[in-house]
Amino acid sequence: MGRLTDAIKHLLIINILFFVATSMYGDQMYQWFSLWFPKNENFTFYQIVTHMFMHGGFMHIAFNMYALWAFGTPLEQLWGRNKFFFFYFSAGLGSALIHTGVNYFYFNEGMQALVSSGMTESNVLEIISSGQYSPDWYNVASKSTIDNFLSAYNTPAVGASGAIYGILVAFGMMFPNSELFLMFIPVPVKAKYFIPVLIGLDLFSGVTGYSLFGQGIAHFAHIGGALFGFLMMWYWKKNQFNNNRWD
Repeated sequence: MGRLTDAIKHLLIINILFFVATSMYGDQMYQWFSLWFPKNENFTFYQIVTHMFMHGGFMHIAFNMYALWAFGTPLEQLWGRNKFFFFYFSAGLGSALIHTGVNYFYFNEGMQALVSSGMTESNVLEIISSGQYSPDWYNVASKSTIDNFLSAYNTPAVGASGAIYGILVAFGMMFPNSELFLMFIPVPVKAKYFIPVLIGLDLFSGVTGYSLFGQGIAHFAHIGGALFGFLMMWYWKKNQFNNNRWD
């Protein structure tokens, strides 16, 4: 992993440029380039790509870019630049698809509960589009239902994590016996064990709402990237595409 490969280098540069611009322009960058819920007035289609270059803080981008370099470099060396780009962005788009699909479920669940109480959908949309809500809504449905409904509409997704999870899955399938040294575990752990456990923790957090790594994490985006990464790797191995380079 000594040499900085072409795709990794360009992705690092673009992510850093977006991070610097976000540090300068803040909310405007988040409004333009984060991935908003499709019914939110801030949503535009290009955000399914641009959100991959947005990050919520220094530690967020630092961890993602380190993982991109550490796990992505050996894959690009095997696959070539174009194949790596294809895989990376496909996993990122898959992540956005799953994340948005789960948000649609949460949004529709909350909207149906509010409409059943006598409100109209247009009235609800008018209220939440102004950044407001009624405390009485918590008498109509459970707290988790209303919280997930409001979060789905109001909280944009940012970060390369979905694409990175696809890269992690590919690394684990290509180099299953590679030993990973982790800060919080004093002994090396093989990739074929560590990566499934990491994805399982995200699934647990996404389903239960109890996050082991802090709040504000789009767990289903991680799962979506991992799922699409696995499907691509499975298809490529089945059709011997892993043996081909796309330079």
